[in-house]
Amino acid sequence: MREIACLSEVASNFDAFFIDQFGVLLDGEKPYQGAAEALTALSDLGKPIILLSNSGKRGEANAHRLLQLGFARSSFQEVLSSGEVAHTQLISAIGMDLPTKPKIWLHARDGDFSAIDGLSVELVEIPQTADLLLLTASNSDTIEMEEYIHLLKPAAQLNIPCWCTNPDTIMLTGQGPKPGAGRIAQEYAAMGGSITFIGKPYAAIYQEAARRIGLENPRVLCIGDSIEHDIAGGSAAGHMSCLVGTGVHAGSTFEALSILAEQAGIPFDYCLPKFKF
Repeated sequence: MREIACLSEVASNFDAFFIDQFGVLLDGEKPYQGAAEALTALSDLGKPIILLSNSGKRGEANAHRLLQLGFARSSFQEVLSSGEVAHTQLISAIGMDLPTKPKIWLHARDGDFSAIDGLSVELVEIPQTADLLLLTASNSDTIEMEEYIHLLKPAAQLNIPCWCTNPDTIMLTGQGPKPGAGRIAQEYAAMGGSITFIGKPYAAIYQEAARRIGLENPRVLCIGDSIEHDIAGGSAAGHMSCLVGTGVHAGSTFEALSILAEQAGIPFDYCLPKFKF
């Protein structure tokens, strides 16, 4: 594990970059200072950049938000979100593992229904009446965990399958860190419910990202702020990794992050104080 001051020290060693959004580029509300400029500088190397995000929103919805926040569309190839991967998997499941018009309980943020765009489904408001629960986001800044448990317990007792398309256990908000959708999913599993996680650190999103960059045996650097998601997922996929000291580890020193990684058994290759080229 090595501390570096900026990406330009190692960028030439790689053919492509998978970069997390929240905690690396965004603090939960706005871009980190200099993040847009750093992403543009990295893209000037002419190597594929995919923003790999545990967002339950579809890829283009994420890309649109980044443009509104001042990021250049030319600075990344695309946003590949866990929501995008889940949408593809849902298309395959309908009529096979699910009814031809399944009843879906969808839990999202900001009125986002992109998880079911173009699909023949019936939305239901009561979880235990659904064929599938789609947990695409957390609203734990307005809903207490006890409320989630009360809401979801009847569905868990019926073992209604739940897809969690944002495995992050911590969500960055303007009020500070809050329980993420992954944390709600953990509670659902603890109550006996069946959970499928889609996103980092699970393999499908990395396999899809590799397919989309279209390179043979590329040297990829995965950059993120979460040891358990970004570093673990990137390493399991066979890529090198870079942990940033912002997001969930804001204020931590390189020494402290190294100890955390060693204790978790998930070493990173590089560590940046912040996303900087």
